[in-house]
Amino acid sequence: MRIAVTGKQGQVVQSLLRRGAEKGIDIIPVGRPEMDLADPASIAAALSDLRPDVIVSAAAYTAVDKAESEPELAFAVNAAGAGAVAEAASKIGVPIIHLSTDYVFSGDKPSPYSEEDATRPISAYGRSKLAGEQAVAATTPNHVILRTAWVYSPFGANFLKTMLRLSETRDHLRVVADQAGCPTSALDIADAILAIAARIKTDPSPSLRGTFHLTGSGEANWADFAEAIFAELHKSCGKSIGVERITTADYPTPAKRPANSRLSGDKLARTYGIRLPDWKQSIKVVTQELLTKQFRERA
Repeated sequence: MRIAVTGKQGQVVQSLLRRGAEKGIDIIPVGRPEMDLADPASIAAALSDLRPDVIVSAAAYTAVDKAESEPELAFAVNAAGAGAVAEAASKIGVPIIHLSTDYVFSGDKPSPYSEEDATRPISAYGRSKLAGEQAVAATTPNHVILRTAWVYSPFGANFLKTMLRLSETRDHLRVVADQAGCPTSALDIADAILAIAARIKTDPSPSLRGTFHLTGSGEANWADFAEAIFAELHKSCGKSIGVERITTADYPTPAKRPANSRLSGDKLARTYGIRLPDWKQSIKVVTQELLTKQFRERA
């Protein structure tokens, strides 16, 4: 199987490259300079030249707070760019798997969101990602939209790596505890994408298409997430980091965050038989990998 993935440095792209190498699947990242999501004219040629079996639309504008001051760029990449990728997939005649986010919801529902719940983004980033979903769905029926949340991995910049970096110089951190969601490993996302791609490459069933939620199993808040990371740190080197639980109001940001980012994965489990591992287990795997690398570099 030959999969083209938009972007080159993102967490999901890097995770797909690792998992693809392990499974003997050809993963081809494509991005700047040969393809720029802000330049739709560059997209069709770059993707068609690769002759993929499936296209994964993973690249995006992800600067959540900065999007509040430059919404035009966020929409150019996340909406128009996503639509152009979907158009390229349609012309080539292959399925597209498009990655989206919990930010398409307002976060005021008291229970986990299902795919049938009404979207109501409360930030420019969320609005741009919802517009991207709509552009993909309107362009080709041969699509799978995967909404995920709180992504971390051994690659790039993410909350887990930030906590480990801060732990090097601090023994106490203040972390928001009134936003609920589920930490999701990009390596687990990559495993799910490869399984889904294999199915939709050969099976044209409409039931396999549409929008699905893809997050780690269980739920947490950001303080829970931090404490799980520091528990692994303590096991590895005995260092203890205190976590003070604070509110969103104590840590203001330009963009509003959903208070509830919990996404139900039941539809994906029913349709594909896929349910991601418990978030605590996946955090152990990634944290230990990063700590082992850190210790080796210092040796």
